[in-house]
Amino acid sequence: MNTTLIFVYNADSGPISGLFDLGHKILSPSTYQCSLCTLTHGPFTEKEAWTEFRKTMGMPMEFLHRDEFEQKYDLQFEYPVILKKNSNIEVLMKKEEIDAIEDLDGLIAAVKKRVTTPA
Repeated sequence: MNTTLIFVYNADSGPISGLFDLGHKILSPSTYQCSLCTLTHGPFTEKEAWTEFRKTMGMPMEFLHRDEFEQKYDLQFEYPVILKKNSNIEVLMKKEEIDAIEDLDGLIAAVKKRVTTPA
């Protein structure tokens, strides 16, 4: 069975939430609650290196806001979280690990290492 990575952002979907998130990221980036979003996105768009990583990783990936994830999978975690889905869903990287990463290169390296290292 193919492994799918699921990236769940600590933000809700929808235009109103998006506007609040944008304002928060610009006005008070140090207190923004989603380190995954901060690492992978600038104020308006996905960072180019993240787009390239997604295209070249060679495995399916899903990107969901927390409300979308909980509705689709009927599961809850502490967000943000990166999950690995095979026949079941396992945590690949939990919030504390993502929060500790300093830049996008660090996130990409950590995801690649976790995916290629056998459990």
